[in-house]
Amino acid sequence: MSIVFLEAPKRLVDITVDGTTVRVPEGTTLLEACRQQGIDTPTLCYLENLTPVNVCRVCVVEVEGSRILVPSCSRTAEPGMKVHTDSERVKTSRKMVLEFLASSADVSLASGDVQRWIAEYGVDPARYGERAPDHDAGERDAARPGEHHAATGPVISNLGEAATVGQPVKVDNEAYVRDYSRCILCYKCVEACGEDAQNTFAIAVAGRGFDARISTEFDVTLPDSACVYCGNCIGVCPTGALMFASEYNLRQAGEWDESKQTVTTTICPYCGVGCNLELHVQDNRIVKVTSPLDHDVSYGHLCVKGRFGFEFVQRRTGES
Repeated sequence: MSIVFLEAPKRLVDITVDGTTVRVPEGTTLLEACRQQGIDTPTLCYLENLTPVNVCRVCVVEVEGSRILVPSCSRTAEPGMKVHTDSERVKTSRKMVLEFLASSADVSLASGDVQRWIAEYGVDPARYGERAPDHDAGERDAARPGEHHAATGPVISNLGEAATVGQPVKVDNEAYVRDYSRCILCYKCVEACGEDAQNTFAIAVAGRGFDARISTEFDVTLPDSACVYCGNCIGVCPTGALMFASEYNLRQAGEWDESKQTVTTTICPYCGVGCNLELHVQDNRIVKVTSPLDHDVSYGHLCVKGRFGFEFVQRRTGES
């Protein structure tokens, strides 16, 4: 029997992470090397099924000989590299990134990991001042690059008001809502809508600086955009800025309770591709559908039928 290699074997490289020698295959990122050692490295814009975009900068580590901190999610390991993940410089940078985000956006619905990092790094967004009032509907969408205005508002503890992305929730379809007061511009939704999954390109980043925001083409509503309602943007959103309408309605009514929910894994019934579905059920009703990132068919992504086509299950005999 002859052995056929599917790809050339990868060379192993030795690096030092926090004083410990780590051997990893060539091409491994520093984030993967850290996780291999069980080192808790915070991430916001990184996801296993998306291309790293290096925008959140909360995963930065210190590499000896490098002038700046480097994003561990995309920087690959090099022979002899000495990496520090818990230096004062790293901790200060991560704390400030989390503080800036928490001072301008609502991160209350972010994952438990994010809440834990906020606590561990002693994040205090209030030190930047009291949050400014929310924007009116459409105000941020109307901002144009280069149009800057002096900050206004009362002085609080020698600080002005902390700028905010707060704005009314956008409800323009029956599938999902967009609450951009929770958006931290991680770009995950843009990647999932683009080359990494759907190739629809219905959304992108518009504006510059603090006016940057996620937008459809020409700020049109979702029904008038190129959106195909696959919901992959919802599946990757880390803060709840994009949310199933069913979840949003339950939260508004004060009835959303994850402690009462069960998750059942099944196969999508609509076609023969075989995508895995995770059905989140509360009070005997499906409230949302997700897909596991490690499934080798869907890799966490679904189409409109798999993501939203569950209402027929709710139509039970004897129910109106």
